[in-house]
Amino acid sequence: MNTVTVSRKAEDRLESGHPWIYLSDVTGRGQASAGEVVRVAGPKGRCLGVAHYSASSQITLRMLSRQDEAVDRVFYLRRLQAALDHRRRVVHESDACRLVHAEGDLLPGLIVDRYGGYLVVQFLDQGMDAAKDVLVDCLRELVEPQGILARNDVQVRKLESLPQESCVLAGEIPEWAAVHMNGLTLRADLLHGQKAGVYLDQRENYLAAARWARGRALDCFTSSGGFALHMATRCESVEGVDTSSQALRAAEANRTANAVANVTFREANAFDYLGGLAAARRQFDTVVLDPPAFTKSRSNLDAALRGYKEINYKALKLLGPGGVLVTCSCSHHVSEGALAGVLAEAALDAGRTLRVLERRSQAQDHPILLTVPETLYLKCLICEVL
Repeated sequence: MNTVTVSRKAEDRLESGHPWIYLSDVTGRGQASAGEVVRVAGPKGRCLGVAHYSASSQITLRMLSRQDEAVDRVFYLRRLQAALDHRRRVVHESDACRLVHAEGDLLPGLIVDRYGGYLVVQFLDQGMDAAKDVLVDCLRELVEPQGILARNDVQVRKLESLPQESCVLAGEIPEWAAVHMNGLTLRADLLHGQKAGVYLDQRENYLAAARWARGRALDCFTSSGGFALHMATRCESVEGVDTSSQALRAAEANRTANAVANVTFREANAFDYLGGLAAARRQFDTVVLDPPAFTKSRSNLDAALRGYKEINYKALKLLGPGGVLVTCSCSHHVSEGALAGVLAEAALDAGRTLRVLERRSQAQDHPILLTVPETLYLKCLICEVL
């Protein structure tokens, strides 16, 4: 292996449990080339472990191991098997789940999602992209999928000077696949859908929302109808709202596949639609807010918080005593404390008193490392109006 040397600051960061080393903390690159596995040495020459090296990203090194060991097929098989073993413990009533959650499974830069008999993978950095052939070979051995699709059409690859592309790596990939989750049959659009139209990270939150849901329910940013369809058995009626006609077509297909009669879907902007409902003095017993990330960077955090406050305020105006609000944020830079803070402000402005019923996060197949805050991104609060 080539050796990359780093500063004392980087060494301290690794000692604190974080696997990233930034460009500003690299003091010597030697002959390291893009995507290769390198040995990482501290300022005094002590080996700190091995990492994937990026020649273009601000995150220059992503640690693979704190040991000085070979990163070969045996290494990847061992890490992938450990990830699969964890899913066997935590995933129930579903053949759709996240099999590998990057840093959360000690495989930074690698995402693997399972949709029934098919795998959708993402190689997010130069190191994992260079190792894709051996990773695909390992996944075929361990999982025996009918097909493996690379959905590398994500913005983060631009930071790694990697092309945005989507291609079949093994087997065959259908236009869509039927998956089963919490007793429902859902349509996964593997080739085109955002997250295939099935939000794996909300799988456990769908069940939690259904436990508290009642009466007339409104599901904003419904996408393919995940929350709406889960709440249908507990509610008199459910209305799902989204701006994407493509997502709503999938939602309607899911409704038909599950023979659900009390759910309707509407194409509309959730912010405008909530305001119109309040102006019309419509009332609901349950409201779900699951918007896309309002910010991808810390520089836009204030604007994002204003957006979260506005939409929660509008939702609360539709709820009376006993009403339930399920509010989510998938913006990494918005902490649970920040979300709770803007929700409290929105409640005061709306003249509502809220009791927290549950504080939730992403499903357990999206594991969180205590020393790597980037592995925690989804926040979910379930509250009752008093």
